[in-house]
Amino acid sequence: MSILGNRVLRKEDPKFLTVGGTYVDDVRLDGAAHATFVRSTVAHGRIAAVDVSEAKAAPGVIDVLTAADVDLAPLEPEMGMLNQAMIRPWLAGDTVRFVGDPVAVVLTEERYQGPDAAELVTIDYEPLPALIDLEQAVAGDVLLFPEAGTNIAFELAFGRDESLFDGCEVVVRRRIVNQRVAPCPLEVRSAAVAWSDDGRLTCWASSQGAHMVQGAIARRLGLDPATVRVITPDVGGGFGAKIGNAPEELILGWLAKRLGRPIRWTETRSESMVGLSHGRAQLQDVEIGGRRDGTVEAYRLTVIQDSGAYPAFGAVLPFMTRTMASGVYAVPRVEFNSRSVVTSTTPVGAYRGAGRPEATAAIERAMDLFAREIGMDPADVRRKNLIAKDAFPHTTPVGTTYDIGDYERALDLVLDAAGYTDLRADQQRRRAAGDTKQLGLGLSVYVEITAGGGPPSEFGAVEVGLDGKVVVRTGTSPHGQGHVTAFSMIVADKLGIDLDDVDVIYGDTDVVPRGVGTMGSRSLQTGGVAVARAADEVVVQARQVAADLLEASLDDVVFDPAERRFHVAGTPAVAREWSEVAAAAQERGTSLGAEVDYVGSSPTFPFGAHIAVVEVDTETGMVAVQRVVAVDDAGRILNPLLAEGQVHGGLAQGVAQALLEEVRYDEDGNPVTSNLADYAFISAAELPSFETVHMETPTPINELGAKGIGESGTIGSTPAVQNAVIDALAHLGVEHIDMPASPERVWRAIQAADGSGGARPGAGGSP
Repeated sequence: MSILGNRVLRKEDPKFLTVGGTYVDDVRLDGAAHATFVRSTVAHGRIAAVDVSEAKAAPGVIDVLTAADVDLAPLEPEMGMLNQAMIRPWLAGDTVRFVGDPVAVVLTEERYQGPDAAELVTIDYEPLPALIDLEQAVAGDVLLFPEAGTNIAFELAFGRDESLFDGCEVVVRRRIVNQRVAPCPLEVRSAAVAWSDDGRLTCWASSQGAHMVQGAIARRLGLDPATVRVITPDVGGGFGAKIGNAPEELILGWLAKRLGRPIRWTETRSESMVGLSHGRAQLQDVEIGGRRDGTVEAYRLTVIQDSGAYPAFGAVLPFMTRTMASGVYAVPRVEFNSRSVVTSTTPVGAYRGAGRPEATAAIERAMDLFAREIGMDPADVRRKNLIAKDAFPHTTPVGTTYDIGDYERALDLVLDAAGYTDLRADQQRRRAAGDTKQLGLGLSVYVEITAGGGPPSEFGAVEVGLDGKVVVRTGTSPHGQGHVTAFSMIVADKLGIDLDDVDVIYGDTDVVPRGVGTMGSRSLQTGGVAVARAADEVVVQARQVAADLLEASLDDVVFDPAERRFHVAGTPAVAREWSEVAAAAQERGTSLGAEVDYVGSSPTFPFGAHIAVVEVDTETGMVAVQRVVAVDDAGRILNPLLAEGQVHGGLAQGVAQALLEEVRYDEDGNPVTSNLADYAFISAAELPSFETVHMETPTPINELGAKGIGESGTIGSTPAVQNAVIDALAHLGVEHIDMPASPERVWRAIQAADGSGGARPGAGGSP
């Protein structure tokens, strides 16, 4: 019986629950100095002078460096499609462009001495106008990079068809804010570096991919990658924000060379809130049109993407938004255009879903707006427009080809599990009674892309030792996903060995020769497939050795995973175990091992359906989430326990964006949510016990049949909760509330509503 598909407890957990993990900050590094960055306190300004004299005289200070001391080439955008004139300095020397922009770095003997000395660095600023509003950024009256002549860092321009909605009986338009959020990993950014006597640089980094860091350090510091070793020990969360390589991390190697001793840096939580890349940050104009029978005929999404002060990965997020623009719906005409602009705010990067949740949020709000306008239940409108099960592979109007799906079944499952009809009846009873607390139901049917952004690839290796135990090496880099358990299960299934006899190694470029890393929900369908193929190759090797030991033809030798032995077909009594075969291989000067560089044919497209049930207090605006019912289909499920963990975490983050989280700035560009006292952070108190419904539609793209599941929960839950809040108040005339649906925002929407209801008779949520 295969171990795959079973609820196997995580192998990682005993360590974390007993002795604990080893994070970058736990790594012992004798003689290390500590780096503390002096950050800009203004959003946009010219630097008139920097005085470091007092700081240099402070206790424990080794040196204080400014931009004038750095002889490295500036950080031009690595993605060639971005505006190359928008160059980021290692340390701001002429102009600061956001609160938190590094201006100087203080090197001290002890960590505690750094912040005290940093406060002694005096910086004279000549303030410039802050640029916060995205439409003002497009207008270009204030330029963050005058040499660029524009604030537009990147544009996806496909033209505007003025006839797109011709023939539509109904057209609905709405501006939607997909607000800026902070990733808030429990472990903030941390890195440490040391040069060895042979001229090699070792870097310990809290990152989602050791080889990405290795490549970035080599490029930016002008080093041969072979002279750079990167180790990513236990990583306390990433959510996409630890994909990129920030200047603070990359410059450490240069600092260590200059100083002649190791350097380490760990940011504070307050630094992380303004220095670590933010997520989302899109201004969306949605337009949807169709017939009054519920058929959607055209959809347009126009986006302004906030890139923050320096364009990087965040500026290209609209690529993914466009890729998934029409979602699960068979809309014949779809149009997408976007502009990514720089603003005097923290740079924007990937955050759980990275461009795909923004697409789902837009189309799912649009479907509710359309349903409200024509007077149909939101579930009925969705069902009418879903891509049919027999239409796969399906290519959307923007050119995205979905592998496989059964969207109607997902919708049916979630409606049935939630008891949708009864919930609607309860809603009507509350409305008729004029209850203070009104019930809202929110739907979201979604599809997303995983392992996207080019041909999916990953490294995997499997080797059997003389003791019969197995070492697996993978280019993925886990930070909570359960890779050790998942890859051990694959190898145990292939080789018929105990789960505890598999050792999974990752996150060390000296041990794992190459790899991509962990992002985009890609690990199982790339790294897992690579490991599976490597294990298959090992079995082939072992059969050849066993054939010689058994003095039999290779074709006659079979491997019995259940018995963990090789024997001649029909003669199981005479057999050889893994340890015997491995020893024989070694005697011949070989080993039982294989390396695989997997390259997939295309990404995969997980899908699902979520229902959120909320209760809204119409007197206070307080929203309480009563239920979240989620169907998430990620193809074949290797381990339901791991899959549910990923879904539950995603649901929590999705609910958090819908109700609580928002990075805000005042008109001068000062962050007003720069710590966890001001930035609303989700806790168990705000969350119900999630209800998950299993559904598996294996993909034909890889032999495991697996799609990604790490981001699905976030993608589906956010619009479901937002739709539920608005649905609860539809009978009062509330048509839309931007996220987060905070009590104040909800209360103000109620006060501003005309009380007339707004939905046509028969619509879900109508009086």
